[in-house]
Amino acid sequence: MRPGVVAPCHLRGGGYSIIELMVALAIGLLIALAAGALLLSSRAAYSLQAEQARVEEAGRFALEHIARLVRQSAYRSAAEPVEATRAAFIGGLDSHTMKDVDAALEAALPVARNGSDILALYFSGGGAGGAADGSALNCAGLRASGDAADANGASIFYVAADAGGEPELRCKYRGASSWNSDALVRGVDAMQVLYGVDTDADGLPNRFVNASAIEAHDAALPLSGASAAEQASDRRRKTLWKNVVALKLALLLRGAQNVAAGGRRYELFGPQYTAAVSAATDGVALADDDFAPALRRRYRQVFGTTITLRNR
Repeated sequence: MRPGVVAPCHLRGGGYSIIELMVALAIGLLIALAAGALLLSSRAAYSLQAEQARVEEAGRFALEHIARLVRQSAYRSAAEPVEATRAAFIGGLDSHTMKDVDAALEAALPVARNGSDILALYFSGGGAGGAADGSALNCAGLRASGDAADANGASIFYVAADAGGEPELRCKYRGASSWNSDALVRGVDAMQVLYGVDTDADGLPNRFVNASAIEAHDAALPLSGASAAEQASDRRRKTLWKNVVALKLALLLRGAQNVAAGGRRYELFGPQYTAAVSAATDGVALADDDFAPALRRRYRQVFGTTITLRNR
């Protein structure tokens, strides 16, 4: 090529300048960061939705399972006599848990998980001569017969921790030869129960109180009888537990992963009830900060229902 003649552009050997490369890299990095952030956000949203669905399913199952047993409680077969001095068919304790080997409420332990309550339901089934016809089942699905002494007609719900420390809703029932306890739902932080008491014999609850209020009422009853056994019989006749016509049940369930923002507060019976009761009442209000730091970002949800007793 002759001197002074400029080569065409397509014949010049050239490339990107360092500034152009840096700009391109910066743009590429921003795009990669945006894509990564979108992926993480989508993954977090998916994990939260999965936890919400799992907790929702577990909560609904727990409420439906307990509600079935509550409606079945106090059922008596036609052949079973109604005795005024028989123990009530429903009972409970505030802020207690059960021993693994003992089904007596008197032997319950006052070391409940987050102030959780105990709910005890008793009933008889159908079938003569100790033979159960399957019309009534306990919480483990075992048949209860029409025999008043059949221990299969009992289901006792409470919250306890498994071997790994995870809280779970358990039910104690009578097995083939001894009392057993099975987990129904894992991740249950708290269970609270209020009992609707009928004080004017119209079949409707006049007020809802906790188990401690019923026990305090019964402790103040004037009892007749010369012996302790006679007084115990009179207390069973007069107990306020026999005036329970409905109950309110509340559960606080949590997920298995840290996917929530934390900092939430949970009123198991609503803020009005929390404000009306003593601040020392355990379990009716909890917050994420009440739990161990490693558990504060678990997804949590309150489940509640009101159930009418059918078989007073």
